Amino acid sequence: MTLQLVQVNFKARDDSALGRFWAEVLGWEVSSEGPGVTNLVPVGFDWPDPSAVCIDLVRVPDPETVKCRVHLELASASDAHQAELVARLKELGATPADMGQGDVPWTVMADPEGNVFSVLEPRELYRDTGPVAAVVVGCADPRAMVRFWGEAIDWTVHELTDDRALLRSVKGVGPYLEFRRTPDDEVAWTRIHLDVMSDPVDDQAKEVARLEGLGATRADVGQGDVSWVVLADPAGNEFCVLGRG
Repeated sequence: MTLQLVQVNFKARDDSALGRFWAEVLGWEVSSEGPGVTNLVPVGFDWPDPSAVCIDLVRVPDPETVKCRVHLELASASDAHQAELVARLKELGATPADMGQGDVPWTVMADPEGNVFSVLEPRELYRDTGPVAAVVVGCADPRAMVRFWGEAIDWTVHELTDDRALLRSVKGVGPYLEFRRTPDDEVAWTRIHLDVMSDPVDDQAKEVARLEGLGATRADVGQGDVSWVVLADPAGNEFCVLGRG
């Protein structure tokens, strides 16, 4: 298996402005591969590397706003650090968000374009993940998602229940990928998706064929003639298999 989860892709009205927000939040570097695309990586990062899942922001004319199927959860080292992080996020333009979470120890917020994320209370599980503790995907059946994604990428399953599946790189570094059971009426198209890449990158076609054998299907989102391949997992979540470009 040669496929890695390498980045989270945000559709954005203003990729530069949203990129600056997230770069400030995470303490990461900003670059661009072309107009309308902003790339975020940790300082000194040699991409791709399992120690982080990077962020790409791509400008689109009018990204839809829906209940988020995919969101980020940020780590904190202490109660004081969590409070400081929430205060700094507000200064940068984030706002509190009510997703029906009730009285919980984490703080739910929305970035300047309305993408919801959470700032977690300190948890031992996430002490070594870096600023992004987890990438969370809402789904109807976490076990079914693991049957696909557990074979699709080179990550280890750390927890599997009817309500949650937790995966992490086999190297034991970087953030977790969590599939969390979500009510059916909250499972909707989102402007955030996952990008994976084969290693070596020349194995892209081979890996796409393997993913199709696992149950992925080709998806047309108007991408045209590009170096990546857009697929949908068995639950309909679109993701990209990156190639050279």
